[in-house]
Amino acid sequence: MEQKTIFSGMRPTGRLQLGNLLGALENWVKLQDEYRCFFSVADWHAMTTSYDDPSELKENTLQMVIDWLSAGLDPEKSVIFRQSDVPEHAELHLLFSMFTPLSWLERVPTYKDQIQQLREKNLATYGFLGYPLLQAADILLYRADAVPVGEDQVPHIEMTREIARRFNYLYKTDFFPEPQTLLTKIKLLPGIDGRKMSKSYRNTIEMSESPQEITKKVSQMVTDPGRIRKTDPGNPDVCTVYAFHGVFSPEEIGNVETACRRGEIGCVQCKKQLAKRLIAYLEPIYEKRKVLEGQRDYLMDILREGARKAKLVASETMEKVYDIIGFKL
Repeated sequence: MEQKTIFSGMRPTGRLQLGNLLGALENWVKLQDEYRCFFSVADWHAMTTSYDDPSELKENTLQMVIDWLSAGLDPEKSVIFRQSDVPEHAELHLLFSMFTPLSWLERVPTYKDQIQQLREKNLATYGFLGYPLLQAADILLYRADAVPVGEDQVPHIEMTREIARRFNYLYKTDFFPEPQTLLTKIKLLPGIDGRKMSKSYRNTIEMSESPQEITKKVSQMVTDPGRIRKTDPGNPDVCTVYAFHGVFSPEEIGNVETACRRGEIGCVQCKKQLAKRLIAYLEPIYEKRKVLEGQRDYLMDILREGARKAKLVASETMEKVYDIIGFKL
């Protein structure tokens, strides 16, 4: 049976955090043994919000690829490439823009949400409005059967399916498949201050942190504000440390909760236990990253070879698309 195809990508914003690791990367690593995988560094997507200063994109790209490889992505199993190295992404996006109603773009839920969250940016641009359409082109360029995403991205995949249906209807073909949503079980983690983990809040734990940095950040985590003394009963439901224990110490979570509520364990001791768990969990990634940081030529070779492989598929897709629509002589 022919191996099915998966496409996914991330915007290069620098080193990745624990949420990226648990919510996407670990799943990608598993999928690459089951599917034909294309993983794209979505640098054109990053330009939709950093168009005024794209100077950091190159370094951010390399840092993100290091994180991908450190987490277990294998360039021998998956095609790892930079979006802008395959111009066919832009070409298919342009063709799709000719028949996509503006109302389809304006109704995507994340459009208004992002405008609210990024008020300091001037996002009254087509690039930002057309973000979901470029994403649809990314996916359909490789005729992906499925896309691994979290629930917040489901509307984007549904729009991709609509674009595939509209193309197939207009040109009386069944060329583009309607990709399925492969939901990932995202393990939500709060930031160390209890708010949503976000670089803008400076409350993240990066997946590449050193043991010393992890210990320091865990020590800064917000715990039950109503607990004054170590022997006071605690409320784990409002404790960031407890939330992390639920992900990284699932077999001990019952004991942690009981000891906290009874005042049998202090916050300092609980944080030390968590730091030890996190360090052990991330140590293989940290050690591999230290090696990869000195191999920039190797990283560029991976991206070049990935672009070569991606372009073979992308150019074939575009050739067939033009043949279907009868556009070129």
